Amino acid sequence: MSLHRGPTLPYSVVAGVTPCSSGWLAQGAKIHGATFAPEPPRVYETFLDLLSEHPAYEIVVVNAAIGYLDTPEMGPRTCDKEVRALVGRRGSTVHNAPSRAVLDNLIDWSDGGLDAVTATMLPHLREVAKEMSPFRQRLVYEGHPELSFFQLNQDTSMKRSKKIEAGRDERLDVLESHIPGMDVVLGAELDGVTEKHRFDALALLWTARRVYGRAAKRIPTEPEWDSEGLRMEIVY
Repeated sequence: MSLHRGPTLPYSVVAGVTPCSSGWLAQGAKIHGATFAPEPPRVYETFLDLLSEHPAYEIVVVNAAIGYLDTPEMGPRTCDKEVRALVGRRGSTVHNAPSRAVLDNLIDWSDGGLDAVTATMLPHLREVAKEMSPFRQRLVYEGHPELSFFQLNQDTSMKRSKKIEAGRDERLDVLESHIPGMDVVLGAELDGVTEKHRFDALALLWTARRVYGRAAKRIPTEPEWDSEGLRMEIVY
């Protein structure tokens, strides 16, 4: 079932999305047959603004958790554990999603076994959680940049951190070998957007293309749902 709003277009638009200090960086691309044409990146103030875009994105792969276990005592989600193991040396970048108790402010994040990095993401995670429903998971999928880079790099983890120049060069090489028109993306200047954000959004865009083409894989392979009926999975 299509979630397009407005007139039917001769192309579809997919996007890789990642949080940034000014909101949400969306790296979109038009798809028409074999044509895959990235557009200039955009920043949306809220996640709802992104979902309300006209024409609507056909597929969104976002760097934010979707689906939560109810309490910290239930442990980490299966998808977090399996992705962390799969990406190997880059596994430290795959953080456990908070429990719904933390997300709903029923307990403090420090009492919920949450690390400081994920704690800073809570406002963004709450935005996504507010808008999600089982039906909307036909449009919005959870991704992780390092998992996307793993797939882009022939199922091999990146060797270096993107915090250093060698790691950024490594990722740029992989992206340029798969995504055309990179100058359109990297040349855009946007408030609150770093090179790291751009690389993450581009990697997630590639995964969005794979979801659109029904080529993406899901982790875990056996579906798991949370108490609100949301699938707890990460695609790549």
